[in-house]
Amino acid sequence: MEWLSRIREDIASVMERDPAAQSGLQVFLCSPGLHAVWSHRLNHWLWRRGWRLTARLLSQTTRFWTGVEIHPGALLGRRLLIDHGMGVVIGETAIVGNDVTLYQGVTLGGTGSGDGHGRKRHPTLCNCVFVGNNANILGDITIGENSRVGAGSVVLRDVPPNSTVVGVPAHIIYRNGQRVLITDPHEVKDPLSDALIALSERVEHLESIAGGVQPSSHTFREEEQEREAYRQEVELLRDYVSMGEGI
Repeated sequence: MEWLSRIREDIASVMERDPAAQSGLQVFLCSPGLHAVWSHRLNHWLWRRGWRLTARLLSQTTRFWTGVEIHPGALLGRRLLIDHGMGVVIGETAIVGNDVTLYQGVTLGGTGSGDGHGRKRHPTLCNCVFVGNNANILGDITIGENSRVGAGSVVLRDVPPNSTVVGVPAHIIYRNGQRVLITDPHEVKDPLSDALIALSERVEHLESIAGGVQPSSHTFREEEQEREAYRQEVELLRDYVSMGEGI
């Protein structure tokens, strides 16, 4: 039976990719992410046949028991691994390819701008994508094959295949195995980019005014002496002041 072969395939995939998996029986009984995926297959079947309220009720029940919320309308590929699972959210129009790995707290959500019924509002993850814990991938964007999203990142733009992105908002640091160096702060698209650019220009201006003036060679030495004096003071206080033990 096809559903039984799919269950075996899922268990084998977890055994291969999760070093904490000790046995097939343990995976079958103790993997909430896998239980959520199995439940979603039934919910999605109901959703496509018009039993949408039933599908939503069952998905909410699954969310209660597993901590994973997968909208019945989402399209999930084969061998999806949701590790730990708690807090994972997959939106209605999200598409997830084969052999994708999601860690706890991942959100495949919409941006809230221009969203509407019948429109694709959520991301597409191609095959073999890895998403670290608490990452947010928002909007109708595509994460290319074999790409990795760092933990805590917020991805708002398409990611090309074979890339690694990190940051808020996320930017590429590796592509096709090569380090990507950012020389222009505008490429980061960070809210503080303009401030960093202005600061950099100010420093260059002051350096041009200073010309050949050399900074004092004792500045860093004095700072280190002050830090060392502070460390010694803290060590002396340990005998008289509680440092938080027992809290």
